[in-house]
Amino acid sequence: MYRLLMPGTSDGQPPADAAGSEDSSVLARISTEMVRTMKQYYGKGPVSAKSYLVDDLLFVVMREGITRAEQTMLDAGREGTVRSFRQEFENEMSEMLTRMIERVTGRRVVTYQSQVLFDPNLTIEIFVFDDGATPGRGESDDLIGAGNPESGP
Repeated sequence: MYRLLMPGTSDGQPPADAAGSEDSSVLARISTEMVRTMKQYYGKGPVSAKSYLVDDLLFVVMREGITRAEQTMLDAGREGTVRSFRQEFENEMSEMLTRMIERVTGRRVVTYQSQVLFDPNLTIEIFVFDDGATPGRGESDDLIGAGNPESGP
């Protein structure tokens, strides 16, 4: 089950006058879509995801998600092999992920990059838009328990 934590509240509910709630909704949708996509194409999705929008940059940070085969290779000291495979795979996924982000945000992506880290186990997806948001404005969502995307938000 997904749990969206809203900043500024202890109960996870947005404040009554939540400015930017539309942005938070878009960021939550991005996190959800990214988790579903990773689960569908990798066979295992991350356990949590958080999306950040700062001006013309979108960062999607996903925790965990290393497959059993990748973990076996990492245990054998083959980080370079896993990183190389992940990069090749992300190159293949680039067009699909870019289209998904453009559809959800309504903004055009000019470039995309992915980075996998092993300790801690994080994957960071970076999208650059062709137009900037309001300068200095940063928004984020926090998607916890994303390990089972089928259950929905």
